[in-house]
Amino acid sequence: MNANDLANSHCEPRKGKAHALNVDQVSGYLRQLPGWLLQADGSAIVKDFKFSDFHHTLGFINAVGFMANQEDHHPDIEAGYGHCQLLWSTHDAGGLSLNDFICAARVEALLAR
Repeated sequence: MNANDLANSHCEPRKGKAHALNVDQVSGYLRQLPGWLLQADGSAIVKDFKFSDFHHTLGFINAVGFMANQEDHHPDIEAGYGHCQLLWSTHDAGGLSLNDFICAARVEALLAR
């Protein structure tokens, strides 16, 4: 599944370890999403975004929030003047699930517009 396929997919409820991705799956999806990194403990993917000012940062956060609510899958967000960090994980699966990569790809699609 490439980044475009991911961005056109939708999140589904993914509860339990059966939905956690293995290392090979995570590596394959990360190759489709430039700039996204696996957190050191392997429990999340993360990316830092830079913007020209707080206004653009806040607009990005609002767009991500809208998409996350539609998908019912929400990131951890850290932000300040001109920057934002998104961290995706699936707590109900105990790690990473396909939903995390779908949402990361949707974020990339938002920025491509």
